[in-house]
Amino acid sequence: MKNKGMYLGIIAVFWMTAITGVSAGRAEDKAVTTMDQIVVSVTQTETTSAKIGGNSVTVITAKEIEEKNPHTVLELLKTVPGVFVTSTGGMGTSSSVFIRGADSKNTLVMLDGIILNDPSNANRAADLTDINLDQVERIEVVRGAMSVMYGSNATAGVVNIITKKGSRDPEVTASVEGGSYGTWKTGAHASGATDKLTYAVSGSYLSRDGFSIADKDNPRIPQNGNTDEKDGYDNLTLSGNLGFEFNENFSVSSTLRYVDSKVDLDDYEGGYSGDNISSTWVPDPVTGAWVNTLVSNPDGPTHKRSESEQIIGRIGINNRFADGRFESVLSWKFNRNDRQAYDNDNLPWYDYKGDTDDFSWQGNIDFDTHVLSLGAGYFNEAMESQSSGMPDTDTQTLSYWLQDQLFVGESLVLIAGARLDDHQSFGRKTTFRIAPAYEIFSTGTRLKASFGTGFRSPSLYELFSDYGNPNLEPEKSRGWDLGVEQGFLDDQLTLGVNYWEMDFENRIDYDMLISKYNQLEGDTKTRGVEVSAAWTPVRDLFFNLNYTYTHTRDPEGNRLVRRPENQVGLTASYRFLEKWQVGMDARWVDERAASPYAKDKDGLLVNTLDDYTVVNLSGSCDITDRFQIFARVDNLFDEYYEDAFSYATPGLSGYIGLKWRLL
Repeated sequence: MKNKGMYLGIIAVFWMTAITGVSAGRAEDKAVTTMDQIVVSVTQTETTSAKIGGNSVTVITAKEIEEKNPHTVLELLKTVPGVFVTSTGGMGTSSSVFIRGADSKNTLVMLDGIILNDPSNANRAADLTDINLDQVERIEVVRGAMSVMYGSNATAGVVNIITKKGSRDPEVTASVEGGSYGTWKTGAHASGATDKLTYAVSGSYLSRDGFSIADKDNPRIPQNGNTDEKDGYDNLTLSGNLGFEFNENFSVSSTLRYVDSKVDLDDYEGGYSGDNISSTWVPDPVTGAWVNTLVSNPDGPTHKRSESEQIIGRIGINNRFADGRFESVLSWKFNRNDRQAYDNDNLPWYDYKGDTDDFSWQGNIDFDTHVLSLGAGYFNEAMESQSSGMPDTDTQTLSYWLQDQLFVGESLVLIAGARLDDHQSFGRKTTFRIAPAYEIFSTGTRLKASFGTGFRSPSLYELFSDYGNPNLEPEKSRGWDLGVEQGFLDDQLTLGVNYWEMDFENRIDYDMLISKYNQLEGDTKTRGVEVSAAWTPVRDLFFNLNYTYTHTRDPEGNRLVRRPENQVGLTASYRFLEKWQVGMDARWVDERAASPYAKDKDGLLVNTLDDYTVVNLSGSCDITDRFQIFARVDNLFDEYYEDAFSYATPGLSGYIGLKWRLL
């Protein structure tokens, strides 16, 4: 393990800090009481974490977000067990989220229930790179097949980003931040409520000079000035929530978010990246035949960039009947994406427009001993791309689902459901899921399990683009997991172990032999173990240690690319002297299989990416009740690593900011 001694040393230092904190803590501080978290992503109803059955869920709270002060959602997801995140360069570049070793297209990403997976993306995956943390209240990550509640794309898990709503206590804040790579960010937020109306609005602008996407520290790609250009990023985000309560049984809520971003890009040719790589024909010195050769061109133009606009929104109507026992939720959710890219000569390179409209109704009936939910939905997705030979193309899906949350006594929770999706092109597909959990109160033991099936329909791009294949069939999947959670020391210490397996049939991938998307023969399999330990020795000191083992194999027995077999994460947080807070986030990532297209400057396959260890620090101080100063140091030991071959990642970097509470 690279830098194993340093990594273990960091862990030892923080565990000794914990022991010191325990010794110094007062007796009354040692009885830490925590309330059940509210989770909505498992059942599409507000449910406490004690009643989500055997589902595996991680909730990143508002407190954790404030303590870490990261720029993007991606940085937080890296701390979640069973999740691995990659990017092809710095901030703003393309990203992938792998849950339990599955492809990123198998993860459904939502914001306030609005689907962010872009139908104009090649495989309808979601790119979270432009989603910053303004107005985010919490993030829920559900691991395991969730097609029963969400249909296609939720075959490996769900990420739901939930934003802040207005409350009776009005709040107005403003912030400014600056740091490494020419990073500057400003933002403001206001929220509150009147007798009937609740509101929360925010806006931010981030500008970053960045660094070269083409890795200047990689000796296996051409250098000589071809990795010198800084690739910058700009992001303007405006968002808001409005709610109106006509009476205690009838309310309307809405969400609207606008993102305008631009990121500079580099060329990628021959298996590696560079500021400008030209293709030219030269004579072979031996045969004299003319051959196509790649030439680095550091003096050429470097205008390559991508510009995007996104508008997402939701309108929901909520009714309650029969003294609140029956709840009706009717909603319309939409997503509009427009991406334009330009090459190094400032000429149009590609264009993608993707739209989704999601109309749904769900009714929830509370029978005390169980909650029965039934729902129906209409989902339309459309895309247009002149560069890919696709005029305006769309498809529709009708969906019907049934779910029961059964509570047997105080110990047993059983969640079961089934769904029927009627796709315009692929007909009817049925999925189901069952997730029981049993708690032994006398020992503080919680046993849980789940089994579910899923399907993913081919994307419009996979079907109808110049590289598409109209003969594709939907991907099918099945998965199960089995776990145990054990509390110790009056639940100050919680240990958890979870084993899981997933199989994917008819997996779709790009076939180089026919230059089109094709169905893989045989099953793609993933399996693994998630281990976690959460310890709160005293009220203001918290540790979380997690380990994930992920075994992946395609039908030919090869590892899936860019997915580590082993990863270890440690987070720690300590608040002291009432005004100070410090935190640490350390993670070790095992070696990974590189993309089969990754080659060095000599044309040799790369095969593997090295393991790495990254340590980040954060801290804040409440100067007064209205002023807070915060700071963060990323990659404390300046570790060199790559998420994807030839694409650079941030080195040692620091950021400092100030937050004002105006009201």
